[in-house]
Order: sequence, then C-alpha cells, then structure tokens
Amino acid sequence: MRIDPISSFVIVNQQPNILFFFPDQHRHDWIGAEPDNAVRTPYLDKLAQNGVRFTNAVTPSPVCAPARACLASGMEYDYCAVPDNSYNYPLENWTFYQALQNVGYSVMGCGKFDLHKATPSWGIDGKGSIKDWGFTDGIDNAGKWDAVRSGAEKPKDPYMYYLYQEGLIDVHLGDMARRRSNKMATFPTDLPESAYCDNWIAQNGLNLLEQCSDSNPWFLQINFTGPHSPWDLTSRMKSTYAGFDFPPPYPTNRLVTDEINEVRQNYSAMIENIDRWLGIYINWLSERNQLDNTLIVFSSDHGEMLGDHDRWGKSLPYQSSIGVPLVIAGPNVKSGLVVDTPVSLIDLTATFLDQAHSKIPSQLHGKTLRSVLSGSDHVHRQHVLSGLDNWRLVYDGHHKLVQGFEGQSWLFDLKNDPTETQNLFLDQPKLVEKLQALLTYEFG
Repeated sequence: MRIDPISSFVIVNQQPNILFFFPDQHRHDWIGAEPDNAVRTPYLDKLAQNGVRFTNAVTPSPVCAPARACLASGMEYDYCAVPDNSYNYPLENWTFYQALQNVGYSVMGCGKFDLHKATPSWGIDGKGSIKDWGFTDGIDNAGKWDAVRSGAEKPKDPYMYYLYQEGLIDVHLGDMARRRSNKMATFPTDLPESAYCDNWIAQNGLNLLEQCSDSNPWFLQINFTGPHSPWDLTSRMKSTYAGFDFPPPYPTNRLVTDEINEVRQNYSAMIENIDRWLGIYINWLSERNQLDNTLIVFSSDHGEMLGDHDRWGKSLPYQSSIGVPLVIAGPNVKSGLVVDTPVSLIDLTATFLDQAHSKIPSQLHGKTLRSVLSGSDHVHRQHVLSGLDNWRLVYDGHHKLVQGFEGQSWLFDLKNDPTETQNLFLDQPKLVEKLQALLTYEFG
C-alpha cells in the first residue's frame, strides 16, 4: 500500500478530530528520532518533524491499570482510584471521554483499555463498559495474557472470540503456552498477519472510523497490546531485524546474550509494525481530506526495562520504566519542535479537553500543553511526579528523587548520568530537601 507523505499542518479554529495512538509498554527512547536507537519508525519520525516531540514525558504510574486510570481522570497516581492492577476504575468517576462526548464528539476506542483490570468483563463484542466510560462506540479487548487466562476454555473477549470464529484459537493457545514456559521466547507466531492482535486492533479502529458520522468531530483511541511482552510477532515482522545487533542493556559491564538481543529485535519489530499502522491511518486521513483538521497524538502508558539494571517489565522508578514517547502534530501545533520540559501523561487529558473546546475541570492535575504546542512557551512544568505502591518520585528534568523503592532513597542527575548508576542522595542534602518538599506537598 502506498503511504502518502504527511502534509504540513495548518491553523484552524474549529474542533479538530483527535487520533490517539496508545501502544502498551513502549519506552521513551525506542523511536527512530532518538539518535542512539536503530529502531525504524519513519511515520512517527515524520510526525515529529511536522509537530512537537517531547523528550521528558513521564507516566504518573508505570503499570497498566493505574496509568490508564490517571489518563482517564487527569489525576495523579494517589488520586486516580486505581492503586494497582487488581482494581477497576470506578464507573461513577468522571472521565475525559465523557467530557468530549458532552461537547459533541463521537468518542471511539479499540484495543486494550485496562480500565476494568480486576474483572474479565469485556463481552465477546467488546462493548462491556465502553459506554459507561464515555465512549459512543468501541471494542474493548483483553491484554495478551489476560485473554488467554480468561478465555482458555471459552472466549470472554472479542479477540479470542474472533480467533475462535476463524478456527485459530487452538493455534494461539498453543503458542502462548510455549511462551508461558519461556518468558524470553522470541519465535514467531503461526497466526496469519490479519489475525495478529495488533493488526486486528488497528483494523477495528479503521472500521470504527468508516462507520462514524461525518457530521461530528471524532476522537479515536487505539490501544495496541504491543510492544508489551510476550515477544510474539508474525513471521514477516520477525524478519525485519534478523541478524541486527542492538545496543546492550545498561550498565554495560556484563555479558550480553543472544537471547537479550533477540528480545530487543522483537520489541523493535512490534514497534515498527505499530508505526506501519500510523502510516496507514495518515494515508486514510489524507485520502478523505481530514488530515489538516486532525490532531495526532502518539504516546504510551509506561515503558519497558528491556534488561536495563538487570530488570524486565515496568513498575520501577527508572527512566526506562517511567519514560514514554510523546509526539503531537496537527492543527495549531508548531512544526519541528523538540521540547525537553517535563510533561506528564495526565497533561494529555487536559490537552484533549482544551483542543476540543471543553472546559478543563479545576480539580484536574493535568495541564494543557497548548502553549508549548503553539511554540509560544518552552516551559510547561517545573516537575513531574510518578509513583506505585510504596515508592514516589519527583523529576524536574534534571534531577530525580526517588523515595520508598525497596526501602531505598535515590537522587540521580539525569543530564550527567542518564543511565542512573550514581546515587547522589547522600551528597546533595539541600537538593534532596528541596525535592522532598515537592513530594510532600504533592502527595501529602
């Protein structure tokens, strides 16, 4: 399929459409625009050239359900009502999706929402809680492991039901069983391209757009299941980085195995596949003359350690875990800006409302990015926060203070020590005191 280049974006006064690409577990530095990473994301890179790329975007909590609850509510971790993955987002609580619908938007979404993590209540049509959250239409499916755990005997979510209808459910269950016994497995799935979960999700998003009325502005959130582990991918995807050596995890003073490198290959291939879909969506918008009036946002709920500090997954206060990519382009967004001011995922909540001409509730912790996106201001926040369980952190774009993680306190100078190997907590008491005051004020 030919993908048209991204056109220059223009200034408009009407409510824009909003396309929100939201992969799962995509770390901040794993994009093509980062000079030290060889992953290929040509459409995201082009989007950044036509918009604003934020290099210090942070999740308010580096695990799925709390991060997504923070986004839906616009609130910091301690106020989002979802302390970990064993909680559902309360259906009586406000969401920005409801607010968008109230100002005339068709609010759509597909993929892994994870707003009811404690309850397997997707429904085989994926409509379970969609309207309760504020969507006019959507398809909510389980995450990779949740789908298999809940649907091994009988499908409980739309993706497993789709595989069942296509006669592919046993292929998928067998594949995932092999991966469960080896969490570092990198072999390709036997599923065809169309049945690979992220491709199925992305196609669902296009179907929603095709069915959407032309009379209203629309919002579409696409919640990919990748590049979250397990490291499953199609044979086509597997071939894209075969034989390629990625930089090793840091600190780098230890043996790097082929197994670690192959995981990084698969992780990169999953990201490149999502980027391929970004190009397809941009082409879809261009063909329908909607590109100039669509705000396109690309981010993630949290990062992935990928072996850094001998850790995998997320839930940790390291930058590999809390840092997320953030690129925004579209109407009223200046082109070609790279901004290092700290921003939080919850700032997207306020930004979506602002762009939609909806009032931003005064209690929201998120702050609109409007002035940064327009190029009129390069400073957004003095600091951002993140937390999970017993630990909390504050990051001002230069120094990061972490308290309560495994009973330790850390202070890192990320400008001079980006790999977070030198703990300065005992060396700079005045700076620690200053940052501690921010933590105490914000988290109480």
